[in-house]
Amino acid sequence: MTENLMKNITFYRRFESDIVAGRKTITLRDKSDADYTTGDIVSVARYEDNQFFCHIKVNAVTPVSFHQLNQDHARQENMTLEQLKSTIAEIYPGIVELYMIEFMLCKA
Repeated sequence: MTENLMKNITFYRRFESDIVAGRKTITLRDKSDADYTTGDIVSVARYEDNQFFCHIKVNAVTPVSFHQLNQDHARQENMTLEQLKSTIAEIYPGIVELYMIEFMLCKA
């Protein structure tokens, strides 16, 4: 019998309020951090201290290249396109292939 373990994901503290308020509805990750499937309920914690703060439901996981990032991605990340590209470059220097994880906040 296989046990259905809840998956986990972390976000930097600076994104917590946007996620909880529903302003941030996607995250862009590298392949090693994108092992999610549509419908997964994921436990969310802060990267800095691993403090749990909510659950999200994965709506889709889609490959996207860094060069394809546009205003729609930036809006869903609740930042400007310039801020988005800068943040991605800071977290994943030199990355070309990303995975867009679309999610929604699970209401308690």
